[in-house]
Amino acid sequence: MTARIDLRPPTALDQAEFLRLARASRVLHGAWVRAPATPAHYAAYLRRMAQPDHQGFLVCLRTTRQIVGVVNLTHIVMGVFRSGYLGYYAFAGRERQGLMREGLKATARHAFTVLKLHRLEANIQPGNAASIALVRSCGFQREGYSPRYLKIGGRWRDHERWALRAS
Repeated sequence: MTARIDLRPPTALDQAEFLRLARASRVLHGAWVRAPATPAHYAAYLRRMAQPDHQGFLVCLRTTRQIVGVVNLTHIVMGVFRSGYLGYYAFAGRERQGLMREGLKATARHAFTVLKLHRLEANIQPGNAASIALVRSCGFQREGYSPRYLKIGGRWRDHERWALRAS
């Protein structure tokens, strides 16, 4: 996909590595995201990403095939809307290296060229400066603010709405 990373769908064979990385990343992820961290949660994640309106991607180093992060394209709507939502996270030790920027840009290319979507939306908690900087660096624009938008970690949390449209 890029000089440093490839995108590929998650599989059952990735479970051990994924769970190890998710557990090691709990502090990094904090209140921002809950990566699947048990075999049952990982199996549920695979089932969810197998639905026709979802596509999950592992961001992997091209040279070693190691998983460095995740980008999920969910709630894909076709027809006149042609849109999807993005969720993403790096694993601990791989953050702030530009790898997720490459992964997010590669996912956007896939969404706009292969799926022919018109719009991608990312909803980000206002205090998540790293995530906001990431989408901004990928060309997303802030479109609004949604109070108590998503329930994460047992609490309803406010989110900023960021979007990227196809050229």
